[in-house]
Amino acid sequence: MSEKEEILRLRDEINRHNHNYYVLSSPEISDKEFDMLMKRLEELEAANPDMADPLSPTQRVGSDLTKGFEHVLHERPMMSLSNTYSIEEVDDWFERVRKGLDGESFAIVGEMKFDGTSISLTYEEGRLVRAVTRGDGTRGDDVTANVKTIRSIPLVLHPGDWPSRFEIRGEILMPWESFERLNREREYNEEPLFANPRNAASGTLKTRDPREVARRHLDARFYYLLSDTLPFDNHYDNMLAARSWGFKVSPAMKLLGSLKEVDDYIEYWDTQRKTLPVATDGLVFKVNNLRQQLNLGYTAKSPRWAIAYKFNPENACTRLREVTFETGRMGIVTPVANLEPILLSGTFVKRASLHNDDIMRQLDIHQGDWLYVEKGGEIIPKITGVDTSRRDPEALPVIFVTECPECGTPLVRHPGEAAWVCPNRSGCRPQLTGRIEHFCARRMMDIDGIGEETAELLFSAGLVENIADLYDLTLEKLSALDRIGEKTATRILKGLEDSRKVPFERVVYALSIPNVGETTAKRLALGVQTMERMREMSVEQLTAIPDVGPVIAQGIYEYLHNPSNEAIIDRLTAAGLKMEVEADRLAPAGNALEGKSVVISGTFSHHSRDEYKEIIERQGGKNVGSISKKTSFVLAGENMGPAKLEKCRALGIPILSEDDFRELIGEA
Repeated sequence: MSEKEEILRLRDEINRHNHNYYVLSSPEISDKEFDMLMKRLEELEAANPDMADPLSPTQRVGSDLTKGFEHVLHERPMMSLSNTYSIEEVDDWFERVRKGLDGESFAIVGEMKFDGTSISLTYEEGRLVRAVTRGDGTRGDDVTANVKTIRSIPLVLHPGDWPSRFEIRGEILMPWESFERLNREREYNEEPLFANPRNAASGTLKTRDPREVARRHLDARFYYLLSDTLPFDNHYDNMLAARSWGFKVSPAMKLLGSLKEVDDYIEYWDTQRKTLPVATDGLVFKVNNLRQQLNLGYTAKSPRWAIAYKFNPENACTRLREVTFETGRMGIVTPVANLEPILLSGTFVKRASLHNDDIMRQLDIHQGDWLYVEKGGEIIPKITGVDTSRRDPEALPVIFVTECPECGTPLVRHPGEAAWVCPNRSGCRPQLTGRIEHFCARRMMDIDGIGEETAELLFSAGLVENIADLYDLTLEKLSALDRIGEKTATRILKGLEDSRKVPFERVVYALSIPNVGETTAKRLALGVQTMERMREMSVEQLTAIPDVGPVIAQGIYEYLHNPSNEAIIDRLTAAGLKMEVEADRLAPAGNALEGKSVVISGTFSHHSRDEYKEIIERQGGKNVGSISKKTSFVLAGENMGPAKLEKCRALGIPILSEDDFRELIGEA
């Protein structure tokens, strides 16, 4: 391949990766791999000036502009930094700075490179007036309403010598704790997980509902001050001043006087960063003196007076303590690797799911093995392999249990299924408490105040042994329990009262019927229309409902004809829960999607995923969970998974944006 052919190939490849990263929030390659592609293209274009193209990806900054937000022109462009991946490259930059300043003495400021989404805030007379994303570097999205919900960002500054008007730049972050909580919630609600805190922060900042932004507990760090009347002539003192005005400036910021101090700073934070409560992906070095910054100037894309050093991705090898087996809400027994704690991506990893017997056998795990663990910014740690060279020759392979670890019931494995299951649904404690917790969760009955711990507490106290018992709770009963005060008790009772208004399809989902997930529950509810009719239907009649195959139908039939379940449903009906579809839910809204099968992927600005599923059904379409040749199109929001994207390309399935879809159904 000639150099000119390689230039064209690289431009196409980089443009595709830019789209995946900035538009779909689904990167397929690492930052380092992307930077290497860009670096190679820059070298080739420099050697082939006749191939210059103003639309080459080397001539622009990537964009995170989103439809639906007001686009605002930056007063000063937000440029990107040159990236390096070795101490030697940082040292080379240091020497270029020395030469550029003709031997004049200079100091460097070392800072953490936080892995979030860039933001520019403008203050006038000490009050926040505008918050704008980086966008394409020239203009960004006005997200002021959402930024105001972030408690670490001052709306009104502390008294100080701040300029009457200034801009401060930083990163909007989602702390590890908030990220883990959000992904646990999304996993439980069968929503796609965010790949890393950066994507989660970016997606949250672009959410149309500021209340949802507030609920996700974003944070911020600030690193650069701009104004025509700055208080000091150097970056370090300006940031200390900003800290005194109320901005969150990282304590890791340090003034460095020599090349050795720069190298020592890199070496120190290469390990210490793992203890920070937020994600980082490198360090930034800036010339401290503002006059010297001006003298050094800029290249077409980045300042010469600053550089970013990127850390390598994290992985580790740690020792297996033991494999334990845990029984879930539906009786599925999952093997869990309990590890010697190892620090990865800001949190100590102590446990990792081994998923099922087949995967455990494929890994060939023995007692006391050393296991390779990867996290790479993701919330769920993964066991990727075994270091067999460190295995004790006497170690025995780990064998899957044959009885439920909770109740001792012999496990069963149905033909074609990967999971071993405890069949004791009515007497196995984690199944009982898991069903209580599931019933109360946000996407089911949304009973505030009852999570895993409270469900366990209510069960242990003998107050709630099944979901129907919840509606017998009183303020007196709840207040008598340890760890439940009057305020929490009142919140629980209000949640129970409000749950009587929850639509029938969510009631069906909340019952924990085997193999009936959220989509099937909705199909089932709309297909039968009333609980009474569902209980009267045969297996054959249930099978005729879309998305309800023979196995699911048999499970529904057996569930509804189990005497204990029959009694629970009778009690829930008497408690006032909705046991039929409301008339307005049955009325079609149109036929724009008649006969079409639609897959939803990603997060959206105008409606929630649930609302889009309902819109699709009321427009005559069908929601399907996976992409196949029969899929009509994919409704794609932000953070669409790369696997789905690739499958669409392979099968030639159209991808519609949120705005395209709204136009199709006549909403836009």
